[in-house]
Amino acid sequence: MKARLQASALAVMVMALALESGVAAQAETSIETVPTHSFSGAYLAGRAAEFDNDLESAISYYERAIAFDPDNVELQQTLLLALVSRGRMEEALLYAEKLKSVPEAERFSRLVLAVDAFKKEDYAAAERWLRLALESDLDRLITGIMTTWAVTGREGPEAGLARLDGLEGPAWYDLFKSYHRALLLAQAGRGDEASEAFETLIGAFAGRPVTADTFGRIAEAYAALLSSRGDTEKAFEVLEKAEAAGGGVALVPELRRRLEAGEAIDPVVVTPSDGASEILLNVATELANTGGDSFVRLYLRYAQALDPDNDAVLVQLAHVAERQQEGETAIALYRQIGERSPRARFAGLQIGLNLADLERNDEAVEHLKQVLEDDPDDMRGYLALGGVYFAQKNYRAAADLYDTAIARIGDPKPEHWNIFYQRGIAYERLKEWPKAEPNFRKALELYPDHPQVLNYLGYSWVDMNMNLEEGMELIRRAVELRPSDGYIVDSLGWAYYRLGQYEEAVEHLERAVSLRPDDAILNDHLGDAYWRVGRRLEARYQWAHARDLDPEPEILAQVERKLEEGLPPVEDDRKLAEAAGAARNVMNDASNALPPEAAAPEADASPAAPETPGTAEADKDQPKPAQAEPKPEASAEPDAEIYTVKPGQTLWSIAVEELGDGERFREILELNPVLKRDPNRIRPGQELRLPR
Repeated sequence: MKARLQASALAVMVMALALESGVAAQAETSIETVPTHSFSGAYLAGRAAEFDNDLESAISYYERAIAFDPDNVELQQTLLLALVSRGRMEEALLYAEKLKSVPEAERFSRLVLAVDAFKKEDYAAAERWLRLALESDLDRLITGIMTTWAVTGREGPEAGLARLDGLEGPAWYDLFKSYHRALLLAQAGRGDEASEAFETLIGAFAGRPVTADTFGRIAEAYAALLSSRGDTEKAFEVLEKAEAAGGGVALVPELRRRLEAGEAIDPVVVTPSDGASEILLNVATELANTGGDSFVRLYLRYAQALDPDNDAVLVQLAHVAERQQEGETAIALYRQIGERSPRARFAGLQIGLNLADLERNDEAVEHLKQVLEDDPDDMRGYLALGGVYFAQKNYRAAADLYDTAIARIGDPKPEHWNIFYQRGIAYERLKEWPKAEPNFRKALELYPDHPQVLNYLGYSWVDMNMNLEEGMELIRRAVELRPSDGYIVDSLGWAYYRLGQYEEAVEHLERAVSLRPDDAILNDHLGDAYWRVGRRLEARYQWAHARDLDPEPEILAQVERKLEEGLPPVEDDRKLAEAAGAARNVMNDASNALPPEAAAPEADASPAAPETPGTAEADKDQPKPAQAEPKPEASAEPDAEIYTVKPGQTLWSIAVEELGDGERFREILELNPVLKRDPNRIRPGQELRLPR
């Protein structure tokens, strides 16, 4: 199999679908100010509710609007999509029936009817509903493989295989066709051929641009087949390949435990409805990696309706909720995952992280403590809980936690560098440098030349006026490795400042501010350097800018004092620099301490009607009338650049190192949303899209 899934092609499909399905532009109107006793009032209130990510309210307003104009096709489509996005499939049936022959709406309406037919095991009806008058390549893939499973339900897997072999399309179809062919061979009882098909599939797509979740799902299906045939040894090998490739990291430990206990792994597909659900899950998972959550959520809801017990669908739905910052929704979805599910532990960790995101830190701590108690050897739990402690500035608790983690590690491996690094930060914050320094050194031993560690250790030395030459060399090396990281460049400039080399300091601090112009501390540092070289007006400008960036209270007080008094004479600068060192701690808390969202173990296409309620760019996510078929070769991310992941990196650290700010991990998620809160999905050698 030479062809590979091309993410850019799928991304173009997403963009095309966003143009092919829709309703009016997003109304940026507050619900409270819109009267709903008229069609326009109710409709605009619905759009405003979508803008606020409140689909339930949006549905209520749309239902009120449609009472004024029952035959409004555009509104019927909007309501249909909103109902599907909320999983209210039975209610969506009414509008699906009305819209079944409307070309602009049929890709969604007929899919609702097909799902209903599958659930009733009326496979002939499902085949009829899956015939569309207007099809994009993506539509053809979905309806083609769903039809394959309908044929399987009606005539058996051999007929399904024949139907699948007749499905033609772009090269990126290969992944989906090959996977479902392997599933069908297993259904047909042709175990040897199924194993061969899975083996070919695993080999062809390992390390290729396929999402970690999809690769892990394929491995899960293959391991299930092998375990059912008693080939446990081969099943272990498959799981090891998945783990090495970064696929299904959240699943592999539990699946391995089950194999060791002599338990079988549950098959991924048992019924034709399961198979139809699976292709919808597969497509949604891959689309999530290209951006656009509205289509992702839609397809996942269709998949859930076909296979309500599918925990993989629940996890993906929760990821959508997390990307939309709907923490309560994500928690509710994770709670639906049963205790015996292989995804149960991952769900437990994510619940804790979402509680932290909601600033319910006490609950998050108690929850994550229980998760750790259930499996004290899982380092992901320590990073997750440690991230919450850092958010609380409870460094003693974080240090104690990482002490416990390291005691359980035994012989440290390269992947443990971050545990030592975080422990070093905790002890540094506690001003226990003799305990902090060995941890930074150990982190560098496990992961030589890691820019964050080089920077933190090097600056700490300079800040304490010790190992100055070696400290400066570490910082220079960090800047060399991450020249676009504003925080690391600032460290070099501020180190020169601490050494009294003000002209050198200005050069680097100016560059740091150019990289991170919205950071108060960096602007404050540049103001100090300007003052020392006699550029007083520019100094006051930088301090004023720092003040206006809403810094932490202690930084604000220092900046306001400098605006009034300037800096003291150079001989008093040591005291001021020490105060600025405290300010750097605030910055380092943000740029180095792994927050809950980055520490999480396991980690967007948009129809227009149920555009995931309320994204800021609603217009592009709304369904529009059909357009010409897009070209798969077109680039979907012109403002992105490719970055290759290095050993031991997390989503947060990449954001800090490459973009200059850990908080910019959200921008990476927009381009690679499958990585949401899951550094364990990032594997060395993996290519990510980063903002330019």
